[in-house]
Amino acid sequence: MEKRKLRVLSYNIHKGFSTGNRNFVLKQMKQAINSVHADLVFLQEVLGHHEVHGKKVVDWPTAPQFEYLSDELWPHYAYGKNAIYTAGHHGNAILSKYPFSFFENIDISTNKLEKRGLLHGIIEIPHKKKPLHAICLHLGLIESERQIQIQQLCDRIDSLVPHDEPLVIAGDFNDWRVKVTQPLKSKAEVKEVFQELHGDHARTFPSWLPALKLDRIYVRGVSAHSAVCLTGRPWSQLSDHVALYSELTV
Repeated sequence: MEKRKLRVLSYNIHKGFSTGNRNFVLKQMKQAINSVHADLVFLQEVLGHHEVHGKKVVDWPTAPQFEYLSDELWPHYAYGKNAIYTAGHHGNAILSKYPFSFFENIDISTNKLEKRGLLHGIIEIPHKKKPLHAICLHLGLIESERQIQIQQLCDRIDSLVPHDEPLVIAGDFNDWRVKVTQPLKSKAEVKEVFQELHGDHARTFPSWLPALKLDRIYVRGVSAHSAVCLTGRPWSQLSDHVALYSELTV
């Protein structure tokens, strides 16, 4: 069967605001994301609703941010509501050019103050007998917390992702000490695309001068042909993270 290229983007959009929350730049983010023409977009820090911003911020969209970003190129999307507060809620999202047969958001929070989720979608790729498993997540700020969350991720993969079905995991791992890749490799048998192709993880934070290796794309059952960290304009003027892009074959 002919191999099909799969273009993947992972991006922490910082709730649509630039660094330091100085400017609301969701419209510019949408233009930048659209320009990549990815098949799958993994997003973190996506606002589903915010009552205060909706009243005060100029150009605030009437639709949830994931719907606003998806409307032109991605007819299918999944949203995982993680943090819920008086004004609204935010979480992770996956935008897809291909339909979901299933998705579920799993609470992987380790405390009441910092809500985290794991969004697992199963996507039907055209002309493929096996579906693609897509997992989007944003891990905690404390290393001990991340260790627990990585184990939860591995348990999820072990129980619900057959080894003969392709898997893509992407998101903000907050892993500046680079501690999670080895357990993921040994327990889930995944590889990180940027490390595989360039010998090291991408530096993605802060966007104006990327130094920390926070954002990742891990895969199993697919081949990575390119991995690019989208630095420079316009990305350096949008979120506090820059985006990661990879081309895979399923």
